[in-house]
Amino acid sequence: MAPRRTSTPAPGRAVAAFLLAVAGTAGSVTAARADDVRTAQEPVLRTLDLPNAWRISKGENVTVAVLDSGVDATHRDLAGSVVEGRDFARGANPPGVVPARLHGTYMASLIAGHGHGPGGADGVVGVAPEAEVLSVRMILEDEEPGFRRFNTATRFENVVARGVRYAVDHGADVINMSISKELATKEERAAIRYAISKGVVLVAAAGNDGARKSAGTGYAPYSYPAAFPGVVSVAAADRKLRRAFFSNRNPSVLLAAPGVDVLGAGPGDEYWVGRGTSQAAALVSGVAALIKAKYPRMSPALVAQALTAGATRRPSGGYDTGLGFGVVNASRALAEAARIHRHTLTARAGALQDPASPVGRAAGPVQVVRRDRDMINLYGGIAGAAGLGAVASLAVLAVSARAARRRRAAGPIPDGAITRTAPESGGADIRTASENGGAWPIPDSGDTRSAPGGGEA
Repeated sequence: MAPRRTSTPAPGRAVAAFLLAVAGTAGSVTAARADDVRTAQEPVLRTLDLPNAWRISKGENVTVAVLDSGVDATHRDLAGSVVEGRDFARGANPPGVVPARLHGTYMASLIAGHGHGPGGADGVVGVAPEAEVLSVRMILEDEEPGFRRFNTATRFENVVARGVRYAVDHGADVINMSISKELATKEERAAIRYAISKGVVLVAAAGNDGARKSAGTGYAPYSYPAAFPGVVSVAAADRKLRRAFFSNRNPSVLLAAPGVDVLGAGPGDEYWVGRGTSQAAALVSGVAALIKAKYPRMSPALVAQALTAGATRRPSGGYDTGLGFGVVNASRALAEAARIHRHTLTARAGALQDPASPVGRAAGPVQVVRRDRDMINLYGGIAGAAGLGAVASLAVLAVSARAARRRRAAGPIPDGAITRTAPESGGADIRTASENGGAWPIPDSGDTRSAPGGGEA
């Protein structure tokens, strides 16, 4: 079974509604400025305590591989920071079709966007703005014409394993995987082992099936690669830093990050807003990059330890299957990394074991996974621009189905800044930015207890 994407972004009109809702205003507005985007992004940055973290590290000399749908290296907020890697999805689309690269660009901007304009003060800034992105294309957007072929052809079955190995062999320090699969293969398990043995930090989205609990356990299904031991499995928190209702709830979850109304960049210098565990994973990958920039020889297990020990909003008892050890906090994670570094410079990753769920069993026939219409319609019946197909992106974007069809028919997303017009009938819901209760909270002091042994899921 091919992997599925774990997010769905929304373009200009949806961002306009988002900005309006943040501002608490309504009615028509003029064209958006890129600094409006930064203003809308600031609450999430403060939740992660990034202004303090950036005094210590900005991700310099770190390469984060983004295993996704491809990255628009020309976006002004990413220009100069993206290396185009191998395209493992090549041949799925008909000849001449340009990859959409929406989901991958969105995730890359959350990780390593550097903004633009004087001092980089406009546009999207990522968690690690001085990091480099290695783009490894290994999924298709569901609106691409080769989507079904990609998810039914056996030659694309082990793209995750091949993508991980490629990223490791081409200098990745951190690998972000905002994707999910219901089953895992022995090739993927071996690739995960290989990456960890080379000191590469692996971060993956926990999955967006949390609204569908198993009748037997109360947990949402496991999602791979997040459920592999040694992978940092990231859940999504809502605006009140509770588990987002769609976020998977199971013992693979290590920690959480903001995953609702998260703004990022899209192809053609556009900006998108959405929700899902994709965004949460990208934010944690950025924090891991901050740690690796400061302590390049720190093992994946100890990076995970720093992430969990530095988490805030720790659940009662220290851990639960919804938020893991709590919500990631960049400055506290760096402080924990410094404490760990004082005691040991290197450490072997812990021995890997198979989890109780279907890791390592035969993948079976490649199938197209049923699209989750409930997830797509989260925003008041508005369809996402990219749904949850067999390669499911773990985020859902607010955009009207009609606008999405119109944009697809028109070809590539147009250049230029976002258009902040009032949403037309059937467009993005102006309440989407505030339905979970106001601005993202500033992090509290949290619980300083550390996570047990190595911090692996």
